[in-house]
Amino acid sequence: MSTMLPPSSSSGTATAPATAPQESRETAEALEADRRAETAPRGAEARTAAPWGTDPYANALRNGRGPLFLRRSDGWLLPLDVERWCSDAGAADLSALHRCEGPVLDIGCGPGRLVAELTALGHRALGIDVSEAAVARTRRIGGSALLRSVFDPLPGEGRWGTLLLVDGNIGIGGDPAALLDRAADLLSTGGLLIAETSPLDIDERAQVRLDDGRRAPTEKAGPPGPADRPFPWARIGTPALLRYAGACGWRPADQWSAEGRAFVSLRRPRRPRRPVRERSARTSSQSAESANSTPVISSQLER
Repeated sequence: MSTMLPPSSSSGTATAPATAPQESRETAEALEADRRAETAPRGAEARTAAPWGTDPYANALRNGRGPLFLRRSDGWLLPLDVERWCSDAGAADLSALHRCEGPVLDIGCGPGRLVAELTALGHRALGIDVSEAAVARTRRIGGSALLRSVFDPLPGEGRWGTLLLVDGNIGIGGDPAALLDRAADLLSTGGLLIAETSPLDIDERAQVRLDDGRRAPTEKAGPPGPADRPFPWARIGTPALLRYAGACGWRPADQWSAEGRAFVSLRRPRRPRRPVRERSARTSSQSAESANSTPVISSQLER
């Protein structure tokens, strides 16, 4: 399936894309070049071996249900809402999607419900995920998606109108400040970041593992594999995200809750844009570091 973003169309519920024709054409051309190179995406081997490319997560997406958890070293479990991810976009999702502007990049798109809904609403939308199963399912339901980490070089850098970090994806890499810095590179001037936060006032870092509940923590069915390796994850509430965002120069745009879920939208910092060459070198370095420590994750829900 082509990874070209679908053309914009008018819709009574979608926000009209805010990009100029020249910028839209450049984004489309970048995506087409990326599609041609997709047979050998950068860092693909590392992603295949990363925790989110392993059976527990892939099986959950194929089946459309859990159980699936993030397990801390002390045994505490964070349940992941696979059933909701694999359903159609709900009212809380729509409360975020109706705020989107211009072309939208869904970071950690998972099984693709948001990308598919955005496409139906008339937005040009692309999902990225480090899980092959997630990318395949997104495409199967009509969305466009690439097998990429947010820290990989991406098409349309500096030209996206909106970034989505929902379903707990503000926790990617266990370092919200670094993720916000990377997001600023991806957005256009004045672009919008929409993030889902924990409904609790927390700022937590933890090393976690994927757990499907099918074996005891001490049970060893064989040699350790990628799913057994711990990786960093973060959970932060709205106050913590606003603190990190303020320190990085992001401007608060809105905050709201829907169906027990909390959201924040932020405007891109006003700062000189790094040259493309510098951004490319920086993201390549981050991608290599991420592959070595397996911190770059796909779509997950914090509960």
